[in-house]
Amino acid sequence: MDKIMFIEIGTGIDLHGQNVTKAAVRAVQNAIHHNSMPGIRSVLPEGDLNQMKVNVRLAVPADKELLDLEQVREELPYGQVTFEIIDGGMLTSSGILLQDKEDRNDLAYVVIASVEVGY
Repeated sequence: MDKIMFIEIGTGIDLHGQNVTKAAVRAVQNAIHHNSMPGIRSVLPEGDLNQMKVNVRLAVPADKELLDLEQVREELPYGQVTFEIIDGGMLTSSGILLQDKEDRNDLAYVVIASVEVGY
């Protein structure tokens, strides 16, 4: 990406399902759903939204191999989307009392997203 025009950060949490994809989708939604870029067409080559580049960096605490990037990509309606997956985010207790110490059902998965837009 030659010119970055927009960076937004979001967090997403799956409180009880330990679903890293659900947390990542929510993080991207959180990053982009309170923003509007009405002037972006005027700076993109040929005014074409398909020329826009979107880089999504996801800080994921666990289960990276289960992350479904196609589901995350569906949250981004325009542009050429790329992903970077890094260690990060958080695993924290959801407050559910465990029956067994090996049980992971008390974990909440927190994913952090950085969405960069440019061309």
